[in-house]
Amino acid sequence: MSGTLWANVEGLPFPLGATWIAPEQAWNFAVYSEHAEQVTLLLYAEPDLATPVVAHDLHYLRNKSGKVWHCRFPAAAMKGARYYGYRVDGEQAIHRFDPDKVLLDPYARAVHFPHGFDRKAAIAPGSSAGRAPLGLIAADRETFDWRDGRPPRHEADAVIYELHVRGFTAHPSSSVPAERRGTFAGLVDKIPYLLELGVTVVELMPVFQFDPDEGNYWGYNPISFFAPHSTYAYRCSVCDQHTEFRELVRAFHAAGLEVVLDVVYNHTGEGDATGPVYSFKGLDTDTYYLMTGRPEAPYADFSGTGNSLNCGHRYVRRVILDSLRYWARDMRVDGFRFDLASVFARRRDGSLGYEDPPIFGDIASDPALGAVRLIAEPWDAAGAYQLGRAFPGTSWAQWNGRLRDDLRRFVRGDAGIVPALMRRLYGSDDLFPDDRENAYHAYQSVNFVTSHDGFTLWDLVSYERKRNQANGHDNTDGTDHNLSSNCGWEGDDGAPPEVVALRKRQAKNFLCLLLLANGTPMLRAGDEFLHTQGGNNNPYNQDNETGWLDWRRLEAHRDTFRFARMMIAFRKAHPSLCRSRFWRGDIRWHGVGPEADLSEASRSLAFYLRGASQGDDDLYVMVNAHRKALDFIVQEGAPSDWRCVIDTAQESPRDILEPGQEAHLTSAYYNVGPRSVVVLRRPRRS
Repeated sequence: MSGTLWANVEGLPFPLGATWIAPEQAWNFAVYSEHAEQVTLLLYAEPDLATPVVAHDLHYLRNKSGKVWHCRFPAAAMKGARYYGYRVDGEQAIHRFDPDKVLLDPYARAVHFPHGFDRKAAIAPGSSAGRAPLGLIAADRETFDWRDGRPPRHEADAVIYELHVRGFTAHPSSSVPAERRGTFAGLVDKIPYLLELGVTVVELMPVFQFDPDEGNYWGYNPISFFAPHSTYAYRCSVCDQHTEFRELVRAFHAAGLEVVLDVVYNHTGEGDATGPVYSFKGLDTDTYYLMTGRPEAPYADFSGTGNSLNCGHRYVRRVILDSLRYWARDMRVDGFRFDLASVFARRRDGSLGYEDPPIFGDIASDPALGAVRLIAEPWDAAGAYQLGRAFPGTSWAQWNGRLRDDLRRFVRGDAGIVPALMRRLYGSDDLFPDDRENAYHAYQSVNFVTSHDGFTLWDLVSYERKRNQANGHDNTDGTDHNLSSNCGWEGDDGAPPEVVALRKRQAKNFLCLLLLANGTPMLRAGDEFLHTQGGNNNPYNQDNETGWLDWRRLEAHRDTFRFARMMIAFRKAHPSLCRSRFWRGDIRWHGVGPEADLSEASRSLAFYLRGASQGDDDLYVMVNAHRKALDFIVQEGAPSDWRCVIDTAQESPRDILEPGQEAHLTSAYYNVGPRSVVVLRRPRRS
């Protein structure tokens, strides 16, 4: 064989992004653009990141294969360049190309923001040179020592804990060294706390690189699906966020903790027609986004952020699959929670496709994703609500918004909720049926009372009206459907002691019922020590003490933390609560007497859960949401067989007792206090 290989001259269309070709000491660049007429690769070297040291025009007869533009560049010819971007031109009236904008490669593994970075330059007409984010050419090339740790996998003992990387340790009270606060490394410092609490699956709010100028502290505005967010790394060297993220995963795995990422593949941080042109819009807006065909509002918005990704397009699906594989294989995360996952089911015209949209089949058939947790938020911001069988990902777990709402209604004392409460405690088989046709599992229901969206647990029992003025939208943002109760006093200021005591009891009731329900429980970080946001139920832009956990509340509310910690331990000690299947013949429902009261006026319930089939103890639970105490009669076994483990009406430490400290019942009658939950345990027979 003689002559120069074609790839050396033209480059290759795969893999996408910037790829080091070691035998040739060269870089291969490849980027997708179906409708572009001219693509120019721009290479930059410090200190001048406004003027490229190389501007290489790609010719379609040499540097284009199908819809991918590509080239091969020897390192020696790159004039010391460390960063890159693209300039793309084409039909502007139809496809909105703008050759004045420097564009970020969607496959860039790290994003560099030059000192002159300015979001406004990506919005206003004219050049964004020197003010646009750039890709780092030699990103993520380091070899990382994983120490061959085996990743954990939790089943009946799975307890998900949702947290924000920065907000978890940014507050000075976090006891994390100042330079590590708000970073991946800060989370590593908090592993002992997570182990003490007892959670087993940590769900991180978005860690993809997001727009630092947009003001979205939560991070639900990604501009890259491959690059970790740069400010979550505390070391200053370029691209160290990859190493620090891997160090987090390695440390969590060594501690027996799974890592799940909250991922945003339904939209990007480029917004609507008035938003910035960073990457996707300038490369091929009609490929990446769902379009309306209306000039006055060209971008379809099912996410509430101004745009929606066109997940029905095969290339967009490829980007998502490549991103998922990268985080699962190269970063070794254990699962993904998909934000507004119903957008995946939107067709090109915006209608919902219920007949198995392609992306779900793509994910299901990918061997690299076969063992990871897949969790859906099964709705979107435009009215789609696909909880349960309506969601196309039949093997995925789903955030159970019905359980959240039904528990909130019951605990605050609404009438007529007992039948719904029974369904939710049982595992929501109305949503996840396990008949022959459907064969769902109970654990697919991710049960939660609070999440980052909405009130914290303490605010849920302290406010009936949101207080979102600080967000800058005249208190119009955030939901008004909170299903909260202030226990007789609005807010914290001046709340009487008896109101505070009731709030703490209601918080315990929520924790107790959540952790007794069949399914996979999820806690919001800080709820275990009654974190408050002062009634703000949408602090997406509050990178301050409103959005940060105040760890002084851990000391102030040690009693609630103790209850949460021991309640988690109780659940993990009793696998009969969380099963692969539903409770079926092991459950018997009662009320204050033999029969459950399903009337409209009822606010009480009891149930007996037999544990023998799981090698577990028997449990008897009595729940009273009335404002007055009720006398329950225990319907199973002799009173002396039962030991009282939990009574939320009692003060700490009598509200939940250590194993071996429980008192035997002396009577079948048990006076369950107002608004409280009682749990009895009968040890299994040898």
